[in-house]
Amino acid sequence: MKKKSEKKKDLEALKKQFEQAQHIFVTGYEKLTVQQDFELRKTVRNAGGGYKVIKNNLAEKAAEGTPAQELMKNLAGMTSLAYTSKDPVALAKALTTYAKTNPSFTFKAGIVEGRVIDIRSIQELANMPSKEGLIAKVMWLINSPAQRLAVSLNGVARNLAVVIDQAVKEDKFKA
Repeated sequence: MKKKSEKKKDLEALKKQFEQAQHIFVTGYEKLTVQQDFELRKTVRNAGGGYKVIKNNLAEKAAEGTPAQELMKNLAGMTSLAYTSKDPVALAKALTTYAKTNPSFTFKAGIVEGRVIDIRSIQELANMPSKEGLIAKVMWLINSPAQRLAVSLNGVARNLAVVIDQAVKEDKFKA
Protein backbone atom coordinates (compact mmCIF):
# COMPACT_ATOMS: atom_id res chain seq x y z
CA MET A 1 0.00 0.00 0.00
CA LYS A 2 1.36 3.40 -0.95
CA LYS A 3 1.97 6.06 1.64
CA LYS A 4 0.06 9.31 1.45
CA SER A 5 3.21 11.22 0.39
CA GLU A 6 3.76 8.81 -2.52
CA LYS A 7 0.13 9.18 -3.62
CA LYS A 8 0.50 12.96 -3.52
CA LYS A 9 3.64 12.75 -5.70
CA ASP A 10 1.76 10.55 -8.19
CA LEU A 11 -1.12 13.04 -8.26
CA GLU A 12 1.24 15.98 -8.88
CA ALA A 13 3.12 14.09 -11.62
CA LEU A 14 -0.13 13.19 -13.39
CA LYS A 15 -1.37 16.78 -13.10
CA LYS A 16 1.88 17.98 -14.68
CA GLN A 17 1.42 15.50 -17.55
CA PHE A 18 -2.14 16.77 -18.10
CA GLU A 19 -0.86 20.33 -18.27
CA GLN A 20 1.94 19.50 -20.72
CA ALA A 21 0.14 17.06 -23.03
CA GLN A 22 -1.88 18.85 -25.68
CA HIS A 23 -3.43 15.64 -27.01
CA ILE A 24 -4.80 12.85 -24.79
CA PHE A 25 -6.68 9.69 -25.74
CA VAL A 26 -8.57 7.87 -22.99
CA THR A 27 -8.66 4.15 -23.67
CA GLY A 28 -9.84 0.90 -22.15
CA TYR A 29 -7.47 -2.03 -21.96
CA GLU A 30 -9.47 -4.86 -20.44
CA LYS A 31 -8.23 -8.40 -21.09
CA LEU A 32 -4.91 -7.38 -22.67
CA THR A 33 -2.11 -9.84 -22.08
CA VAL A 34 1.31 -8.72 -20.90
CA GLN A 35 2.70 -9.19 -24.41
CA GLN A 36 -0.12 -7.14 -25.95
CA ASP A 37 0.45 -4.39 -23.36
CA PHE A 38 4.17 -4.39 -24.18
CA GLU A 39 3.39 -4.05 -27.91
CA LEU A 40 0.92 -1.24 -27.19
CA ARG A 41 3.48 0.72 -25.17
CA LYS A 42 6.06 0.20 -27.92
CA THR A 43 3.58 1.41 -30.56
CA VAL A 44 2.77 4.54 -28.56
CA ARG A 45 6.47 5.32 -27.98
CA ASN A 46 7.20 4.94 -31.70
CA ALA A 47 4.40 7.43 -32.44
CA GLY A 48 6.05 9.97 -30.11
CA GLY A 49 3.67 9.56 -27.20
CA GLY A 50 3.43 8.24 -23.69
CA TYR A 51 1.15 5.61 -22.19
CA LYS A 52 -0.05 5.27 -18.62
CA VAL A 53 -2.55 3.06 -16.81
CA ILE A 54 -4.43 5.17 -14.26
CA LYS A 55 -7.01 4.95 -11.53
CA ASN A 56 -10.20 6.79 -12.47
CA ASN A 57 -10.47 8.83 -9.26
CA LEU A 58 -6.78 9.80 -9.47
CA ALA A 59 -7.26 10.98 -13.05
CA GLU A 60 -10.30 13.04 -12.10
CA LYS A 61 -8.45 14.72 -9.20
CA ALA A 62 -5.31 15.36 -11.27
CA ALA A 63 -7.30 16.86 -14.14
CA GLU A 64 -8.91 19.57 -11.99
CA GLY A 65 -7.97 22.97 -13.37
CA THR A 66 -6.47 21.57 -16.59
CA PRO A 67 -7.93 21.34 -20.12
CA ALA A 68 -8.51 17.61 -19.47
CA GLN A 69 -10.97 18.24 -16.63
CA GLU A 70 -14.12 17.54 -18.68
CA LEU A 71 -12.52 14.47 -20.24
CA MET A 72 -11.70 12.81 -16.93
CA LYS A 73 -15.13 13.16 -15.35
CA ASN A 74 -17.23 10.03 -14.81
CA LEU A 75 -14.65 7.51 -16.01
CA ALA A 76 -15.62 3.88 -15.53
CA GLY A 77 -13.86 0.57 -15.98
CA MET A 78 -10.17 0.01 -16.56
CA THR A 79 -8.66 3.19 -17.96
CA SER A 80 -5.40 4.10 -19.60
CA LEU A 81 -4.11 7.23 -21.27
CA ALA A 82 -2.10 7.73 -24.43
CA TYR A 83 -0.80 11.28 -24.67
CA THR A 84 1.53 13.44 -26.71
CA SER A 85 2.56 17.05 -27.19
CA LYS A 86 3.60 16.40 -30.78
CA ASP A 87 1.53 15.06 -33.68
CA PRO A 88 -1.94 13.80 -32.60
CA VAL A 89 -2.56 12.24 -36.02
CA ALA A 90 0.44 9.91 -35.69
CA LEU A 91 -0.67 8.78 -32.24
CA ALA A 92 -4.30 8.31 -33.36
CA LYS A 93 -3.13 6.27 -36.37
CA ALA A 94 -0.93 4.08 -34.20
CA LEU A 95 -3.67 3.47 -31.63
CA THR A 96 -6.32 2.78 -34.28
CA THR A 97 -4.05 0.30 -36.05
CA TYR A 98 -3.35 -1.41 -32.74
CA ALA A 99 -7.07 -1.50 -31.86
CA LYS A 100 -7.84 -3.27 -35.17
CA THR A 101 -5.55 -6.17 -34.28
CA ASN A 102 -6.53 -6.18 -30.57
CA PRO A 103 -10.31 -5.75 -30.18
CA SER A 104 -10.06 -5.72 -26.38
CA PHE A 105 -8.34 -2.33 -26.64
CA THR A 106 -11.01 0.37 -26.95
CA PHE A 107 -11.29 4.14 -27.15
CA LYS A 108 -13.40 6.08 -24.66
CA ALA A 109 -12.75 9.70 -25.65
CA GLY A 110 -9.94 12.15 -26.31
CA ILE A 111 -8.80 15.74 -26.21
CA VAL A 112 -6.99 17.36 -29.12
CA GLU A 113 -5.67 20.90 -28.80
CA GLY A 114 -7.95 21.64 -25.86
CA ARG A 115 -11.11 20.28 -27.50
CA VAL A 116 -12.82 17.12 -26.25
CA ILE A 117 -13.50 14.65 -29.07
CA ASP A 118 -15.53 11.45 -29.26
CA ILE A 119 -14.67 8.02 -30.66
CA ARG A 120 -15.86 8.89 -34.19
CA SER A 121 -13.62 11.97 -34.23
CA ILE A 122 -10.65 9.85 -33.19
CA GLN A 123 -11.28 7.59 -36.21
CA GLU A 124 -11.51 10.64 -38.49
CA LEU A 125 -8.26 11.98 -37.04
CA ALA A 126 -6.57 8.64 -37.67
CA ASN A 127 -7.69 8.74 -41.33
CA MET A 128 -6.05 12.12 -41.95
CA PRO A 129 -2.73 12.24 -43.76
CA SER A 130 0.34 12.70 -41.59
CA LYS A 131 1.85 16.09 -40.89
CA GLU A 132 4.62 15.40 -43.40
CA GLY A 133 2.06 14.36 -46.01
CA LEU A 134 0.10 17.58 -45.53
CA ILE A 135 3.27 19.66 -45.80
CA ALA A 136 4.19 17.85 -49.02
CA LYS A 137 0.74 18.60 -50.49
CA VAL A 138 0.99 22.28 -49.58
CA MET A 139 4.48 22.51 -51.07
CA TRP A 140 3.22 20.85 -54.26
CA LEU A 141 0.35 23.35 -54.46
CA ILE A 142 2.75 26.26 -53.96
CA ASN A 143 5.22 24.87 -56.50
CA SER A 144 2.60 24.00 -59.13
CA PRO A 145 1.80 27.56 -60.36
CA ALA A 146 5.51 28.42 -60.54
CA GLN A 147 6.17 25.27 -62.54
CA ARG A 148 3.29 26.06 -64.92
CA LEU A 149 4.63 29.59 -65.42
CA ALA A 150 8.09 28.24 -66.21
CA VAL A 151 6.66 25.75 -68.71
CA SER A 152 4.58 28.50 -70.35
CA LEU A 153 7.53 30.87 -70.64
CA ASN A 154 9.69 28.06 -71.96
CA GLY A 155 6.98 27.25 -74.53
CA VAL A 156 6.93 30.85 -75.83
CA ALA A 157 10.72 30.87 -76.19
CA ARG A 158 10.66 27.47 -77.89
CA ASN A 159 7.96 28.61 -80.35
CA LEU A 160 9.93 31.78 -81.13
CA ALA A 161 13.04 29.69 -81.79
CA VAL A 162 11.06 27.41 -84.13
CA VAL A 163 9.71 30.42 -86.09
CA ILE A 164 13.19 31.98 -86.43
CA ASP A 165 14.67 28.63 -87.50
CA GLN A 166 11.92 28.22 -90.08
CA ALA A 167 12.54 31.74 -91.41
CA VAL A 168 16.30 31.09 -91.71
CA LYS A 169 15.69 27.90 -93.65
CA GLU A 170 13.37 29.70 -96.05
CA ASP A 171 15.81 32.61 -96.47
CA LYS A 172 13.37 35.20 -95.17
CA PHE A 173 16.16 37.32 -93.63
CA LYS A 174 17.68 38.80 -96.77
CA ALA A 175 18.51 42.46 -96.79
